Amino acid sequence: MNTSTVKSKRPFGFYVCSLGFTFERAAFYTVKYMLAIWIATSVAKGGLGLTDVKAASMAASFLAWTYIAPVFGGYVADYWLNPRLCVALGMILMGIGYAVAWQAHSIGMVWLMIILVAIGTGLFKGNLSGINGLLFNDERELNEAFSIQYSFVNVGSFTGTTFIVLLIASWGFNLVFLLCAVLMFVDAIWFICNMRSLGDAGKKPFKVDQRKFNTVATTKKEKENEEKNKPLTSGDKKRIAAIILVTLFSVIFWMVWYMAYMPVYYYFGHGDGADFLNRANWMIGSFDVPTSYFDSMNAIVCIALGPIFGRLWTKLAERPQGDMSMFKKTALGIIFIGFAYVAMVLADMVGHGHTSLWWIALVAILMSVGEMVFSPMGNSFITKLAPAKVMGLLLGFWPIAVFFATLIYPQVYALLKTSNPARFQMGYGILAAIVIILGLILWFASRKLDALEKS
Repeated sequence: MNTSTVKSKRPFGFYVCSLGFTFERAAFYTVKYMLAIWIATSVAKGGLGLTDVKAASMAASFLAWTYIAPVFGGYVADYWLNPRLCVALGMILMGIGYAVAWQAHSIGMVWLMIILVAIGTGLFKGNLSGINGLLFNDERELNEAFSIQYSFVNVGSFTGTTFIVLLIASWGFNLVFLLCAVLMFVDAIWFICNMRSLGDAGKKPFKVDQRKFNTVATTKKEKENEEKNKPLTSGDKKRIAAIILVTLFSVIFWMVWYMAYMPVYYYFGHGDGADFLNRANWMIGSFDVPTSYFDSMNAIVCIALGPIFGRLWTKLAERPQGDMSMFKKTALGIIFIGFAYVAMVLADMVGHGHTSLWWIALVAILMSVGEMVFSPMGNSFITKLAPAKVMGLLLGFWPIAVFFATLIYPQVYALLKTSNPARFQMGYGILAAIVIILGLILWFASRKLDALEKS
Protein backbone atom coordinates (compact mmCIF):
# COMPACT_ATOMS: atom_id res chain seq x y z
CA MET A 1 0.00 0.00 0.00
CA ASN A 2 1.28 3.47 -0.83
CA THR A 3 1.41 5.23 2.55
CA SER A 4 1.33 8.65 0.92
CA THR A 5 -2.20 8.00 -0.32
CA VAL A 6 -5.16 8.36 1.98
CA LYS A 7 -8.27 6.59 0.78
CA SER A 8 -11.09 9.00 0.07
CA LYS A 9 -13.99 6.59 0.42
CA ARG A 10 -15.37 6.50 3.93
CA PRO A 11 -17.19 3.45 5.32
CA PHE A 12 -20.98 3.53 5.53
CA GLY A 13 -20.66 3.21 9.31
CA PHE A 14 -19.14 6.69 9.33
CA TYR A 15 -22.39 8.10 7.96
CA VAL A 16 -24.41 6.03 10.41
CA CYS A 17 -22.56 7.67 13.30
CA SER A 18 -22.50 11.16 11.76
CA LEU A 19 -26.23 11.15 11.01
CA GLY A 20 -26.74 10.01 14.59
CA PHE A 21 -25.32 13.38 15.63
CA THR A 22 -27.59 15.21 13.18
CA PHE A 23 -30.80 13.85 14.74
CA GLU A 24 -29.52 14.37 18.29
CA ARG A 25 -28.32 17.95 17.74
CA ALA A 26 -31.58 18.93 16.02
CA ALA A 27 -33.51 17.83 19.11
CA PHE A 28 -30.98 19.23 21.60
CA TYR A 29 -30.67 22.72 20.07
CA THR A 30 -34.43 23.00 19.72
CA VAL A 31 -34.87 22.26 23.43
CA LYS A 32 -31.90 24.45 24.39
CA TYR A 33 -33.51 27.38 22.59
CA MET A 34 -37.04 27.01 23.93
CA LEU A 35 -36.53 25.66 27.46
CA ALA A 36 -36.17 29.00 29.30
CA ILE A 37 -38.90 30.60 27.17
CA TRP A 38 -41.28 27.71 27.91
CA ILE A 39 -40.66 27.79 31.66
CA ALA A 40 -41.25 31.57 31.85
CA THR A 41 -44.27 31.64 29.52
CA SER A 42 -47.64 31.87 31.24
CA VAL A 43 -49.70 28.73 31.75
CA ALA A 44 -52.45 30.17 29.56
CA LYS A 45 -49.99 30.28 26.64
CA GLY A 46 -48.65 26.76 27.17
CA GLY A 47 -45.78 27.46 29.55
CA LEU A 48 -45.14 26.71 33.22
CA GLY A 49 -45.68 30.29 34.37
CA LEU A 50 -42.51 30.60 36.47
CA THR A 51 -40.20 33.62 36.75
CA ASP A 52 -37.55 34.40 34.16
CA VAL A 53 -34.91 34.04 36.89
CA LYS A 54 -36.06 30.47 37.58
CA ALA A 55 -36.24 29.81 33.84
CA ALA A 56 -32.66 30.99 33.30
CA SER A 57 -31.46 28.84 36.20
CA MET A 58 -33.15 25.70 34.86
CA ALA A 59 -31.87 26.30 31.33
CA ALA A 60 -28.33 26.76 32.67
CA SER A 61 -28.64 23.50 34.61
CA PHE A 62 -29.79 21.69 31.48
CA LEU A 63 -26.76 22.93 29.55
CA ALA A 64 -24.27 22.34 32.37
CA TRP A 65 -25.23 18.76 33.15
CA THR A 66 -25.24 17.72 29.50
CA TYR A 67 -21.63 18.91 29.24
CA ILE A 68 -20.45 17.23 32.44
CA ALA A 69 -22.16 13.87 31.95
CA PRO A 70 -19.96 12.67 29.02
CA VAL A 71 -17.03 12.26 31.43
CA PHE A 72 -18.95 9.61 33.36
CA GLY A 73 -20.44 8.11 30.22
CA GLY A 74 -16.95 7.80 28.77
CA TYR A 75 -15.70 6.00 31.87
CA VAL A 76 -18.58 3.53 31.58
CA ALA A 77 -17.64 2.84 27.94
CA ASP A 78 -13.98 2.45 28.85
CA TYR A 79 -14.45 -0.24 31.49
CA TRP A 80 -18.00 -1.56 31.88
CA LEU A 81 -20.30 -1.50 28.87
CA ASN A 82 -19.57 -1.70 25.17
CA PRO A 83 -19.79 1.74 23.53
CA ARG A 84 -22.50 0.65 21.08
CA LEU A 85 -24.85 -0.20 23.92
CA CYS A 86 -23.99 3.11 25.62
CA VAL A 87 -24.86 5.10 22.49
CA ALA A 88 -28.16 3.30 21.83
CA LEU A 89 -29.19 3.52 25.48
CA GLY A 90 -28.24 7.21 25.53
CA MET A 91 -30.45 7.95 22.51
CA ILE A 92 -33.40 6.18 24.12
CA LEU A 93 -32.93 7.96 27.47
CA MET A 94 -32.83 11.34 25.73
CA GLY A 95 -36.02 10.45 23.88
CA ILE A 96 -37.74 9.49 27.14
CA GLY A 97 -36.52 12.75 28.69
CA TYR A 98 -38.04 14.87 25.94
CA ALA A 99 -41.24 12.80 26.18
CA VAL A 100 -41.38 13.68 29.88
CA ALA A 101 -41.18 17.37 28.93
CA TRP A 102 -44.07 16.78 26.51
CA GLN A 103 -46.26 15.87 29.50
CA ALA A 104 -44.56 18.16 32.04
CA HIS A 105 -46.74 20.37 34.22
CA SER A 106 -44.42 20.91 37.18
CA ILE A 107 -40.83 21.84 37.95
CA GLY A 108 -40.22 18.31 39.24
CA MET A 109 -40.96 16.90 35.79
CA VAL A 110 -38.57 19.43 34.24
CA TRP A 111 -35.84 18.18 36.56
CA LEU A 112 -36.65 14.60 35.57
CA MET A 113 -36.27 15.61 31.91
CA ILE A 114 -32.91 17.27 32.64
CA ILE A 115 -31.63 14.20 34.50
CA LEU A 116 -32.70 11.77 31.75
CA VAL A 117 -31.30 13.91 28.93
CA ALA A 118 -28.03 14.52 30.82
CA ILE A 119 -27.49 10.79 31.47
CA GLY A 120 -28.43 10.01 27.87
CA THR A 121 -26.05 12.66 26.52
CA GLY A 122 -23.29 11.32 28.74
CA LEU A 123 -23.67 7.82 27.30
CA PHE A 124 -24.03 9.11 23.75
CA LYS A 125 -21.81 12.07 22.98
CA GLY A 126 -18.13 11.16 23.31
CA ASN A 127 -18.74 7.45 22.79
CA LEU A 128 -20.29 7.86 19.34
CA SER A 129 -17.23 9.87 18.28
CA GLY A 130 -15.03 7.13 19.71
CA ILE A 131 -16.82 4.46 17.66
CA ASN A 132 -16.56 6.62 14.56
CA GLY A 133 -12.82 7.03 15.08
CA LEU A 134 -12.34 3.27 15.34
CA LEU A 135 -13.71 2.84 11.81
CA PHE A 136 -10.50 4.23 10.30
CA ASN A 137 -7.16 2.45 10.02
CA ASP A 138 -5.03 5.44 9.03
CA GLU A 139 -4.69 8.35 11.41
CA ARG A 140 -4.39 10.79 8.50
CA GLU A 141 -8.03 10.08 7.65
CA LEU A 142 -9.28 11.10 11.08
CA ASN A 143 -9.02 14.89 10.79
CA GLU A 144 -10.98 14.91 7.56
CA ALA A 145 -13.54 12.45 8.94
CA PHE A 146 -14.20 14.47 12.09
CA SER A 147 -14.38 17.73 10.12
CA ILE A 148 -17.13 16.21 7.97
CA GLN A 149 -18.81 14.76 11.07
CA TYR A 150 -18.88 18.33 12.42
CA SER A 151 -20.84 19.40 9.36
CA PHE A 152 -23.43 16.73 10.19
CA VAL A 153 -23.56 18.16 13.74
CA ASN A 154 -24.23 21.64 12.38
CA VAL A 155 -26.90 20.40 9.98
CA GLY A 156 -28.72 19.24 13.09
CA SER A 157 -28.29 22.47 15.03
CA PHE A 158 -29.27 24.55 11.98
CA THR A 159 -32.40 22.47 11.43
CA GLY A 160 -33.42 22.82 15.07
CA THR A 161 -32.88 26.57 15.53
CA THR A 162 -34.02 27.64 12.06
CA PHE A 163 -36.99 25.40 11.32
CA ILE A 164 -38.21 23.23 14.20
CA VAL A 165 -38.50 26.14 16.65
CA LEU A 166 -40.87 27.86 14.20
CA LEU A 167 -43.38 25.10 14.96
CA ILE A 168 -43.83 26.44 18.50
CA ALA A 169 -46.18 29.16 17.21
CA SER A 170 -48.61 26.66 15.66
CA TRP A 171 -47.98 23.47 17.64
CA GLY A 172 -47.21 24.82 21.10
CA PHE A 173 -44.23 23.94 23.29
CA ASN A 174 -45.36 20.49 24.38
CA LEU A 175 -45.84 19.06 20.91
CA VAL A 176 -42.41 20.34 19.88
CA PHE A 177 -40.95 18.47 22.87
CA LEU A 178 -42.78 15.39 21.58
CA LEU A 179 -41.23 15.92 18.12
CA CYS A 180 -37.78 16.05 19.76
CA ALA A 181 -38.54 12.77 21.51
CA VAL A 182 -39.58 11.20 18.20
CA LEU A 183 -36.32 12.40 16.60
CA MET A 184 -34.33 10.59 19.30
CA PHE A 185 -36.31 7.37 18.98
CA VAL A 186 -35.81 7.46 15.18
CA ASP A 187 -32.12 8.10 15.85
CA ALA A 188 -31.93 5.00 18.06
CA ILE A 189 -33.70 2.84 15.46
CA TRP A 190 -31.36 4.14 12.73
CA PHE A 191 -28.26 3.37 14.80
CA ILE A 192 -29.38 -0.07 16.03
CA CYS A 193 -30.54 -1.23 12.59
CA ASN A 194 -27.21 -0.23 11.01
CA MET A 195 -24.82 -1.63 13.62
CA ARG A 196 -23.54 -4.22 11.14
CA SER A 197 -21.92 -1.43 9.14
CA LEU A 198 -19.69 -0.64 12.14
CA GLY A 199 -17.79 -3.93 11.88
CA ASP A 200 -16.09 -4.65 15.21
CA ALA A 201 -15.88 -0.98 16.26
CA GLY A 202 -17.47 -0.42 19.65
CA LYS A 203 -18.35 -4.04 20.35
CA LYS A 204 -16.14 -4.07 23.45
CA PRO A 205 -15.19 -1.39 25.97
CA PHE A 206 -12.59 1.02 24.60
CA LYS A 207 -9.82 -0.37 26.82
CA VAL A 208 -9.77 -3.57 24.71
CA ASP A 209 -10.81 -2.01 21.39
CA GLN A 210 -7.83 0.20 20.64
CA ARG A 211 -7.10 0.91 16.99
CA LYS A 212 -3.49 0.56 15.78
CA PHE A 213 -2.52 3.00 13.02
CA ASN A 214 0.04 2.21 10.33
CA THR A 215 1.28 -0.97 11.98
CA VAL A 216 1.38 -4.59 10.94
CA ALA A 217 -2.06 -6.02 11.61
CA THR A 218 -2.38 -8.20 14.69
CA THR A 219 -5.12 -10.64 15.54
CA LYS A 220 -8.08 -9.53 17.56
CA LYS A 221 -7.10 -11.73 20.47
CA GLU A 222 -3.53 -10.35 20.47
CA LYS A 223 -4.88 -6.80 20.59
CA GLU A 224 -7.12 -7.62 23.51
CA ASN A 225 -4.39 -9.39 25.49
CA GLU A 226 -1.97 -6.55 24.83
CA GLU A 227 -4.25 -3.67 25.80
CA LYS A 228 -6.47 -5.12 28.51
CA ASN A 229 -4.13 -4.87 31.49
CA LYS A 230 -1.36 -2.71 30.07
CA PRO A 231 -0.25 -0.02 32.57
CA LEU A 232 0.10 3.59 31.47
CA THR A 233 3.62 4.32 30.23
CA SER A 234 5.46 7.62 30.59
CA GLY A 235 4.59 8.28 26.94
CA ASP A 236 0.91 7.64 27.70
CA LYS A 237 1.05 10.12 30.56
CA LYS A 238 2.64 12.77 28.35
CA ARG A 239 -0.05 12.30 25.74
CA ILE A 240 -2.73 12.60 28.42
CA ALA A 241 -1.01 15.81 29.56
CA ALA A 242 -1.18 17.11 25.98
CA ILE A 243 -4.91 16.37 25.82
CA ILE A 244 -5.53 18.12 29.15
CA LEU A 245 -3.46 21.15 28.12
CA VAL A 246 -5.34 21.57 24.84
CA THR A 247 -8.61 21.19 26.76
CA LEU A 248 -7.59 23.98 29.16
CA PHE A 249 -6.85 26.30 26.24
CA SER A 250 -10.19 25.34 24.76
CA VAL A 251 -11.83 26.86 27.84
CA ILE A 252 -10.40 30.22 26.73
CA PHE A 253 -11.64 29.66 23.19
CA TRP A 254 -15.19 28.72 24.19
CA MET A 255 -15.42 31.47 26.79
CA VAL A 256 -14.84 34.23 24.22
CA TRP A 257 -16.74 32.32 21.52
CA TYR A 258 -19.95 32.05 23.51
CA MET A 259 -19.61 35.58 24.86
CA ALA A 260 -19.49 36.97 21.31
CA TYR A 261 -23.21 36.29 21.01
CA MET A 262 -23.99 38.72 23.82
CA PRO A 263 -22.81 41.97 22.17
CA VAL A 264 -24.18 40.82 18.81
CA TYR A 265 -27.62 40.33 20.35
CA TYR A 266 -27.84 43.07 22.95
CA TYR A 267 -25.54 45.78 21.56
CA PHE A 268 -25.97 45.38 17.82
CA GLY A 269 -29.24 43.45 17.95
CA HIS A 270 -32.69 44.84 17.42
CA GLY A 271 -36.04 44.31 19.06
CA ASP A 272 -38.73 45.94 21.13
CA GLY A 273 -37.11 45.33 24.50
CA ALA A 274 -34.95 47.85 26.34
CA ASP A 275 -32.08 45.35 26.33
CA PHE A 276 -31.53 45.86 22.59
CA LEU A 277 -29.45 48.90 21.67
CA ASN A 278 -30.17 48.63 17.93
CA ARG A 279 -26.70 49.77 16.82
CA ALA A 280 -26.83 47.86 13.53
CA ASN A 281 -29.03 47.97 10.45
CA TRP A 282 -30.60 44.52 10.11
CA MET A 283 -32.52 45.31 6.92
CA ILE A 284 -31.75 43.68 3.59
CA GLY A 285 -33.95 45.58 1.17
CA SER A 286 -37.41 45.35 2.70
CA PHE A 287 -36.61 42.20 4.73
CA ASP A 288 -35.98 42.67 8.45
CA VAL A 289 -33.47 39.95 9.32
CA PRO A 290 -34.22 38.31 12.71
CA THR A 291 -31.35 38.62 15.18
CA SER A 292 -31.56 34.87 15.79
CA TYR A 293 -30.33 34.27 12.23
CA PHE A 294 -26.85 35.03 13.55
CA ASP A 295 -26.96 31.49 14.99
CA SER A 296 -28.09 30.10 11.67
CA MET A 297 -25.22 31.77 9.82
CA ASN A 298 -22.72 30.10 12.14
CA ALA A 299 -24.24 26.71 11.37
CA ILE A 300 -24.31 27.33 7.61
CA VAL A 301 -20.65 28.39 7.52
CA CYS A 302 -19.63 25.34 9.57
CA ILE A 303 -21.58 23.03 7.26
CA ALA A 304 -19.87 24.54 4.22
CA LEU A 305 -16.38 24.53 5.72
CA GLY A 306 -16.46 20.97 7.10
CA PRO A 307 -15.46 19.14 3.87
CA ILE A 308 -13.08 21.95 2.85
CA PHE A 309 -11.11 21.92 6.08
CA GLY A 310 -11.27 18.14 6.18
CA ARG A 311 -9.55 17.92 2.80
CA LEU A 312 -7.03 20.58 3.88
CA TRP A 313 -5.97 18.56 6.94
CA THR A 314 -5.60 15.45 4.79
CA LYS A 315 -3.39 17.31 2.31
CA LEU A 316 -1.26 18.71 5.11
CA ALA A 317 -0.91 15.24 6.63
CA GLU A 318 0.61 14.02 3.37
CA ARG A 319 3.53 16.44 3.70
CA PRO A 320 6.89 15.09 4.94
CA GLN A 321 6.50 17.13 8.14
CA GLY A 322 2.92 15.95 8.57
CA ASP A 323 -0.19 17.85 9.60
CA MET A 324 -0.27 21.01 11.68
CA SER A 325 -0.16 20.12 15.37
CA MET A 326 -3.22 20.37 17.60
CA PHE A 327 -1.51 23.10 19.61
CA LYS A 328 -1.13 25.21 16.47
CA LYS A 329 -4.74 24.56 15.45
CA THR A 330 -5.91 25.59 18.92
CA ALA A 331 -3.81 28.75 18.71
CA LEU A 332 -5.18 29.54 15.25
CA GLY A 333 -8.76 29.07 16.46
CA ILE A 334 -8.15 31.46 19.37
CA ILE A 335 -6.60 34.04 17.02
CA PHE A 336 -9.60 33.90 14.67
CA ILE A 337 -12.06 34.50 17.52
CA GLY A 338 -9.86 37.43 18.60
CA PHE A 339 -10.22 38.92 15.12
CA ALA A 340 -14.00 38.47 15.39
CA TYR A 341 -13.90 40.91 18.31
CA VAL A 342 -11.69 43.26 16.26
CA ALA A 343 -14.41 43.18 13.58
CA MET A 344 -17.02 44.09 16.23
CA VAL A 345 -15.01 47.10 17.37
CA LEU A 346 -14.36 48.29 13.82
CA ALA A 347 -18.04 47.76 12.97
CA ASP A 348 -19.12 50.08 15.75
CA MET A 349 -16.48 52.68 14.92
CA VAL A 350 -17.32 52.77 11.21
CA GLY A 351 -21.09 52.38 11.57
CA HIS A 352 -21.64 55.18 14.11
CA GLY A 353 -24.69 53.43 15.52
CA HIS A 354 -25.94 52.12 12.15
CA THR A 355 -23.51 49.27 11.53
CA SER A 356 -23.99 47.42 8.26
CA LEU A 357 -25.25 43.85 8.54
CA TRP A 358 -22.23 42.75 6.51
CA TRP A 359 -20.01 43.55 9.50
CA ILE A 360 -22.16 41.25 11.63
CA ALA A 361 -21.83 38.60 8.94
CA LEU A 362 -18.03 39.03 9.06
CA VAL A 363 -18.10 38.44 12.83
CA ALA A 364 -20.06 35.21 12.30
CA ILE A 365 -17.67 34.05 9.58
CA LEU A 366 -14.55 34.68 11.69
CA MET A 367 -16.14 32.90 14.67
CA SER A 368 -17.09 29.96 12.47
CA VAL A 369 -13.66 29.67 10.84
CA GLY A 370 -12.06 29.67 14.30
CA GLU A 371 -14.50 27.00 15.42
CA MET A 372 -13.86 24.80 12.39
CA VAL A 373 -10.07 25.07 12.68
CA PHE A 374 -10.19 24.03 16.30
CA SER A 375 -13.33 22.29 17.54
CA PRO A 376 -13.77 19.25 15.24
CA MET A 377 -10.12 18.35 15.77
CA GLY A 378 -10.62 17.66 19.46
CA ASN A 379 -12.23 14.26 18.94
CA SER A 380 -9.66 13.36 16.29
CA PHE A 381 -6.79 14.48 18.53
CA ILE A 382 -8.05 12.49 21.51
CA THR A 383 -8.88 9.40 19.46
CA LYS A 384 -5.32 9.35 18.10
CA LEU A 385 -3.49 10.09 21.35
CA ALA A 386 -5.55 8.67 24.19
CA PRO A 387 -4.45 5.33 25.68
CA ALA A 388 -7.13 2.68 25.16
CA LYS A 389 -7.91 2.43 28.88
CA VAL A 390 -8.99 6.06 29.15
CA MET A 391 -10.11 6.98 25.64
CA GLY A 392 -13.81 7.21 26.50
CA LEU A 393 -13.04 9.19 29.65
CA LEU A 394 -10.92 11.71 27.75
CA LEU A 395 -13.47 11.99 24.93
CA GLY A 396 -16.00 12.83 27.64
CA PHE A 397 -13.56 15.25 29.30
CA TRP A 398 -13.35 17.36 26.14
CA PRO A 399 -16.89 18.88 26.40
CA ILE A 400 -16.25 19.96 30.02
CA ALA A 401 -14.33 22.94 28.63
CA VAL A 402 -17.65 24.30 27.37
CA PHE A 403 -19.18 23.85 30.82
CA PHE A 404 -16.48 25.96 32.47
CA ALA A 405 -16.60 28.49 29.65
CA THR A 406 -20.34 28.97 30.17
CA LEU A 407 -19.70 29.63 33.87
CA ILE A 408 -17.00 32.22 33.19
CA TYR A 409 -18.20 34.24 30.22
CA PRO A 410 -21.28 35.82 31.90
CA GLN A 411 -18.97 37.33 34.52
CA VAL A 412 -16.67 38.77 31.85
CA TYR A 413 -19.63 40.06 29.87
CA ALA A 414 -21.02 41.78 32.96
CA LEU A 415 -17.73 43.67 33.30
CA LEU A 416 -17.78 44.79 29.66
CA LYS A 417 -21.50 45.48 29.27
CA THR A 418 -22.14 49.10 28.36
CA SER A 419 -24.33 51.31 26.19
CA ASN A 420 -21.50 53.82 25.72
CA PRO A 421 -19.81 53.34 22.30
CA ALA A 422 -16.43 54.62 23.49
CA ARG A 423 -16.39 52.21 26.42
CA PHE A 424 -17.60 49.36 24.19
CA GLN A 425 -14.83 49.94 21.68
CA MET A 426 -12.15 50.22 24.34
CA GLY A 427 -13.33 47.23 26.41
CA TYR A 428 -13.78 44.84 23.52
CA GLY A 429 -10.67 46.16 21.82
CA ILE A 430 -8.61 45.27 24.89
CA LEU A 431 -10.28 41.85 25.07
CA ALA A 432 -9.50 41.24 21.38
CA ALA A 433 -5.84 42.14 21.94
CA ILE A 434 -5.56 39.81 24.96
CA VAL A 435 -7.15 36.90 23.09
CA ILE A 436 -4.93 37.34 20.01
CA ILE A 437 -1.80 37.61 22.18
CA LEU A 438 -2.73 34.41 24.02
CA GLY A 439 -3.18 32.68 20.67
CA LEU A 440 0.22 33.90 19.46
CA ILE A 441 1.91 32.75 22.68
CA LEU A 442 0.45 29.26 22.22
CA TRP A 443 1.46 29.26 18.53
CA PHE A 444 5.11 30.07 19.26
CA ALA A 445 5.22 27.79 22.32
CA SER A 446 3.87 24.90 20.26
CA ARG A 447 7.39 23.94 19.10
CA LYS A 448 8.12 22.66 22.58
CA LEU A 449 4.58 21.50 23.35
CA ASP A 450 4.46 19.38 20.19
CA ALA A 451 6.85 16.99 21.91
CA LEU A 452 4.00 15.97 24.23
CA GLU A 453 1.80 15.10 21.26
CA LYS A 454 4.55 13.08 19.59
CA SER A 455 5.83 11.28 22.71
